[in-house]
Amino acid sequence: MDAQGRERGNDMDPADQWVLNPDTGDYELRLSDSAPQSSIPSPRRPRPAGVGAGKGAGAPRGRGDAPGRAAAPGRAPERPPGRRAAERGATEPEAAESEAPPPRRRRGAPEEPPPGRRGRRPVKKKSKAKKVLLWTGGVMAFVVLATGVGGYLYLEHLNDNIDAIPDDGASTGGFQKDKAINILLIGTDKRTGAGNEGYGDKGSAGHADTTLLLHVSKDRTNATALSIPRDLIVDIPDCPTTLEDGTQKVIPGSSGARFNTSLGQNDRTPSCTMRTVTELTGITPDNFMVADFNAIKTLTTAVDGVKVCVAKDVDDPDSKLQLTAGPHTIEGEQALAFVRTRHAWGNQGDLDRIKVQQQFLSALMRQLKSSDTLTSPTKMIKLAEAGTEALTVDSQLDSINKLKDLGLELGKLNIKNLSFTTVPVKDNPLETVKATVVLQEPKATQVFDLIKNDVSFTEVEKKEKKEEKEEKAAVAARLKGPKAEASEVRVQVFNGGAPSGSAQDTLTWLQLKEGVSKSENSGNAPKTLKKTTLEYAPDQADQARRLADILGLSGSGMKPGESATNSQGLPAMTLTLGEDFKGAGISLTAPSKAPDEVVKDTSTADKVECAK
Repeated sequence: MDAQGRERGNDMDPADQWVLNPDTGDYELRLSDSAPQSSIPSPRRPRPAGVGAGKGAGAPRGRGDAPGRAAAPGRAPERPPGRRAAERGATEPEAAESEAPPPRRRRGAPEEPPPGRRGRRPVKKKSKAKKVLLWTGGVMAFVVLATGVGGYLYLEHLNDNIDAIPDDGASTGGFQKDKAINILLIGTDKRTGAGNEGYGDKGSAGHADTTLLLHVSKDRTNATALSIPRDLIVDIPDCPTTLEDGTQKVIPGSSGARFNTSLGQNDRTPSCTMRTVTELTGITPDNFMVADFNAIKTLTTAVDGVKVCVAKDVDDPDSKLQLTAGPHTIEGEQALAFVRTRHAWGNQGDLDRIKVQQQFLSALMRQLKSSDTLTSPTKMIKLAEAGTEALTVDSQLDSINKLKDLGLELGKLNIKNLSFTTVPVKDNPLETVKATVVLQEPKATQVFDLIKNDVSFTEVEKKEKKEEKEEKAAVAARLKGPKAEASEVRVQVFNGGAPSGSAQDTLTWLQLKEGVSKSENSGNAPKTLKKTTLEYAPDQADQARRLADILGLSGSGMKPGESATNSQGLPAMTLTLGEDFKGAGISLTAPSKAPDEVVKDTSTADKVECAK
């Protein structure tokens, strides 16, 4: 496209050669004013049914085109009258005129411009910027890759490159635009393709060699990429699984297993890794993406290399990585060696390698977000080709519209608010020779809770609408005012989604530790609640404020309403313990910011760090 633009001798931005066809909703490539337009994506090729057969389970898919007459062999499909003119915004009379056959001209006579081309309005800067954003920012919104890192690339005409496998019911059902997003990114150690003999375990089925849980906040102002060590000891649950031949079975779980065996081992698929992450963190991923060794080689080559820095000379005979201290631009085989080697960094363990991979990924993000990448159609196409060929997604993402929507949501992120951190771990105390790690509590649970509660690991300046400010002020006002004595608080306690026995534990704690003697266990609530709530009548507001203070309940959990009646026929408030309940005596107020002890172990994608 760049070459053709130069041959024409104009200053048209290559991105402006892609125009939206209002009839189909697709972007089409206009190489010249008179040349026919090439539409993307191309018509789908039939895919065999069954798992691993490419796009889903073999169901025919398309863009909802109406059935029409097939073109005769050797003939181009008929074009609807006026379509080309309509694509460039012509009026109806002009559109009809533009489809009329051009008049024959004498040999040697100067060529007349096609009817309807005169008076073409210049492209406005705002319109041009919008096209660039849609075609580039939406195309390459986020890429996480590699042998260590999962990958994502989007380009409409490459939809058929992406393979999809079942999520087996392990996901939330797919990301949603109005909610926080959690994507599980998996890099496997499976050897595929030439030149990968020196990496991964020989004959490996493809374990979860490097895994990141990418959390994107509901308001899209920040994101956290949580690395999960492959040697972390976890409990792998039973996994209902669709096998490659389309049959289904439940693969038994195992206790005290390495996290990386949640994939590949015993025919486990990425859906089992997804279930294991949910079991570990309490966070259910919306979707997963899987990439192998080839992704990092092809993607780094597509962007003409990634700029990295090493704090010392590196000469690793195992990975064949050789670098002098200082900055370097690496790609292909050298980039793969950079993220795969362990012996060049720190104590030569997997945790130090994770830090280097995070630094590499930050550098890649900066390169992808740079103007020379985003405004280059050539690079974007190379990236899309490389990424989609190396990528496998779950069946909930087996749709070009879903991928486009995800790309646009992720593209809203500012990389300075993309934090990288690792699950807090410590050496396994049961081992003499340290080979595995276990969770470091309570810090690990604290990190999981921060992500679940959509708390940023960076300082984010948020602009609130007037309505949001007013609502926040009204919620905060519920906590302001006089508080009744604990002995005057009368409340019924229901279990509405908390662990079994929580209502009784809370009752015991309230009566024996906090002096709330007028309380009683009312059993299970009629329905399950995500959040713990306290409902009260207006004349019980002072009691509600006292109980909220005891529970650590925020104003958003206080629901002014009607009074209930307890077993003695007396008016009482209703406390319903929701799924967020952690235990009696544990505060129900989610933190509004990440504590310093967590932040100090994070890095952000906008900062340049040297591997050491």
